[in-house]
Amino acid sequence: MENRNQTGRLERIWVKRFFRGPMDERETALLVRQQGLEANANQGGKRQVTLLDVDSWGELSSEMGTALAPSVRRANLLVSGVSLRESRGRILAVGKSRLLINGETRPCERMEEACTGLQEVMLPRWRGGAYAEVLEGGQIRVGDAVGWEREHPAL
Repeated sequence: MENRNQTGRLERIWVKRFFRGPMDERETALLVRQQGLEANANQGGKRQVTLLDVDSWGELSSEMGTALAPSVRRANLLVSGVSLRESRGRILAVGKSRLLINGETRPCERMEEACTGLQEVMLPRWRGGAYAEVLEGGQIRVGDAVGWEREHPAL
C-alpha cells in the first residue's frame, strides 16, 4: 500500500560549508539520522535540514517582481509538488529517507542583504520554507520522489 500522498520531486540540493558560508549545489547528498546533511554546517538539533517549495518561492518572486534564484533562500532542499505550509509535525519522505517537519523557517536579515524587501515578503504563509530533523537517513538524489506520509506513525 502506498504510504505517501501529494507526490512531488526533489528539485535541488545545497550544502552549506560553514556558518554564513556559500551554498554548494549537489546532485546527490547523504542524509544522516539525527544529524542532517553530511558535510553541512548545521548538524543535530531540530533544524538539521531546511526545505523550500517551488510554488511558494515562485509566488514570492512574482510578488517581488523579479525572478529570484531559489539558492538565495539558503535552504538545503528545494521540492516541488508538495506544499510546506502549516506542515509542522508531518513526515516528509524524500527518496527512502524520512524527515520530521519541526517548524517554519523564518526569514532573517540575510534575506534582506540578498534583496531589499525579501525578508518582509517571505513572512506570510511559510514562504521561507520549513526545517526538519532526519528520522531515517540515506542517499538522496535530485529527481527523487517526495511526498507526505498519510499517517503519523509512532516515533
